[in-house]
Amino acid sequence: MHTFRPVANGIRTDHPVPGIPFVDDAHIPVQDPRAVEAVGRGVAEGMWGRWDEQDEGWLAFTTDPLRHDLGWALRHHPDHGTTVLLYRHDDASAVHMDWWGRPLLYRSGGYWWDGTTWYRPGQVYDAASEAYDHRPARAAVTVTAADLLDDSADAAAGRLLKITNLDPQAAPATRFSDDLALWASLRAQRGAATPLAACVVTLSAPELAADHLVGIPEMARIGGIGASTLRSYIARGEGDVPPEQSVVHGRSMWARPVAADWAEQRQRSPETVTATVAEAEDTFSLPVGQADLRRRLAKMFFSWLWERPERRKRWALRHRTEPAVAQVADELGWNVAVSLDRIIPTGDLATTLRYALLGEFARGRRTDPEGAMGFHGITPAIAKTLDWLVRHDPSRAQHMIGELVGQAEREMEIPRAVTARSLRTALSLDGKLTEAARNDYLDRVLPPSETS
Repeated sequence: MHTFRPVANGIRTDHPVPGIPFVDDAHIPVQDPRAVEAVGRGVAEGMWGRWDEQDEGWLAFTTDPLRHDLGWALRHHPDHGTTVLLYRHDDASAVHMDWWGRPLLYRSGGYWWDGTTWYRPGQVYDAASEAYDHRPARAAVTVTAADLLDDSADAAAGRLLKITNLDPQAAPATRFSDDLALWASLRAQRGAATPLAACVVTLSAPELAADHLVGIPEMARIGGIGASTLRSYIARGEGDVPPEQSVVHGRSMWARPVAADWAEQRQRSPETVTATVAEAEDTFSLPVGQADLRRRLAKMFFSWLWERPERRKRWALRHRTEPAVAQVADELGWNVAVSLDRIIPTGDLATTLRYALLGEFARGRRTDPEGAMGFHGITPAIAKTLDWLVRHDPSRAQHMIGELVGQAEREMEIPRAVTARSLRTALSLDGKLTEAARNDYLDRVLPPSETS
């Protein structure tokens, strides 16, 4: 979700953000991304810069050489021109990342435009595509500089600031329409290529109309929380509350669809998802599996500590010595360790792991069909799980490895030696066993002809 607010427009931007001043950017080479990066990258302590190519155009940002508390962010598209904006220094690199991919510019609290369509602020995360769901704003219309410039705009009354004189906290001292007229006049003098009718300023949409916006009380109701809770979220920067679309008489206002998206994402949050499988009666509000584990362990500990007379006497003050407590702790730990299969179903885990490894082998065959490497790489997370099973239940792991070797050979025509080398390599890279223990174990569980 884009939450960053620019503090000024560069005078050579093609897409001015309304409501903020224009700053002279003559000291920034806005046409050359490599040169933009070079302005700040490693020049002095606290300065940085970077540029990256996109499928269409490029991105760049740099610390301002005169004001290290500020940074420039640029987004260039061959058909839609260049955005040049000034941000607080710590925000510039984050904006650079937000511009990766389709977004060309952001307006009205995170609404974004890809050159054709306006979308609502990205809030609902789609884990399958590893991106925020793209939700078009209904009936949105692009508002350009040509639409806004009229006879009431006075370029002579506009103001172009020097960056050394900019106060990011101060409200603009002039009307934006006058500043926009000055910007248009200066771009005409230098012969800017992008016509005013293609210079995007903002958007208009029914959901952004003043009588369709909602304030904090309604926003909180939609989100299923109290207004005071929402105010606390905003004050503390919590709850992933989206930026407001407008401020009316000092009050933050949101588009109703934005509020609905926020509420939907709240329903998908880890805390809410966990609550769906939590036991309401459980004192600790744990998920049902953890609550059941807690009860079983508590019952086991109580039985072990209290129901046996020879151990109950350890509650007497004279028996509360450090060695005695250490012995009790050790014995409780032993009770948990030998109950591992009741905590984690290692049999089911072994079956799942076997199929995960077969999936890794299938992927390896696609990427290396000739088998030039002599083994198949295994994702670290899967290798670590294999190592965990070997260390916690070596006999179960032995059985799983035997089934894996045979299944890979019969169903995928993968030689036993390739499977053996794949497992050895994975455990050597991502396992916790010592080399000697690992080799000794594998020598014993792999097929006899493939133990070395």
